[in-house]
Amino acid sequence: MTRIATRDTAEEIADYGPVHDRTTRFDGGYTVNWTTFKEAVDMAPVLAPLPGGRCSCPHWGQLLTGRVVVQYEDHDDVIEAGQAYYMAPGHVPLIDAGTEFLMFSPTEELAATEAAIEAAMQPS
Repeated sequence: MTRIATRDTAEEIADYGPVHDRTTRFDGGYTVNWTTFKEAVDMAPVLAPLPGGRCSCPHWGQLLTGRVVVQYEDHDDVIEAGQAYYMAPGHVPLIDAGTEFLMFSPTEELAATEAAIEAAMQPS
C-alpha cells in the first residue's frame, strides 16, 4: 500500500521558535520531516549529549532552500538548495537561516536523537 504525505498534511506540527517542523511517521519504520529554520542554527550544543557529540541517525532528503554545512570528524560536506542528500551517522549540521529541507529518517534512531535534543533544550 502506498502512503502519501505532504507538508500540508503532516500529522504533527511543532514550532520551536527558530525551527518549524512538520512530521509524518510511515509504517515500515521511517519518519518524514519538512523542517524550516528561521534562524541560523549550530546543532553542536544540542547534539553534545549524544555519543561523540554527533547525530548517529542517518538521514536522506532534499534541501529545498538554503544551505547546510555537515561536519564529520574528518571532513565537512556542503548541501545547497535543490540538492538531494544523505547524511551518514556521525554528523553535526550547521544550518543557515532560511533553510528548509525534506528529510527521511529511521523512526527509532530519530526518536533517540530527538529525545537527546529535547533534553539539551530544557532549562537547567
